[in-house]
Amino acid sequence: LTILVLIVESHWTEGSNNKPFLENFEHNNTCAHSGQYEVIDECHPCTAFEIASESVGVCVYARYKEVIKCKTGEKIIRSCDRVAWLEENAFLKFEGSMFALSILSCLAVFWRENVLRKRIIRKVARQLRSSTV
Repeated sequence: LTILVLIVESHWTEGSNNKPFLENFEHNNTCAHSGQYEVIDECHPCTAFEIASESVGVCVYARYKEVIKCKTGEKIIRSCDRVAWLEENAFLKFEGSMFALSILSCLAVFWRENVLRKRIIRKVARQLRSSTV
């Protein structure tokens, strides 16, 4: 069911408007606001150097950036909301760890039931031995 939800959600989100969360641009330019641009480099995280040195202005405010090219030929770096594949990776890691934890929990429950069952059998056997003497 979870995998089905992921597939359906990924198809729906790709068709939606991918407008960035923060509208930070490295250069003041109107082409990004008018929508006459093409995405050259998809949304990806800023490097630690870009954040620390503040060499890329958008990395100061947001931790993700993408490169777009205007119809005029100018390249602009703008911030974007989140990197989809990183979010998907984190979600799959979470789901995997929860699955492993559930398997371990089931094994612990079965082991504990077995221990308690053996204790009850020993107790009943002890009671039966003491009642017959």
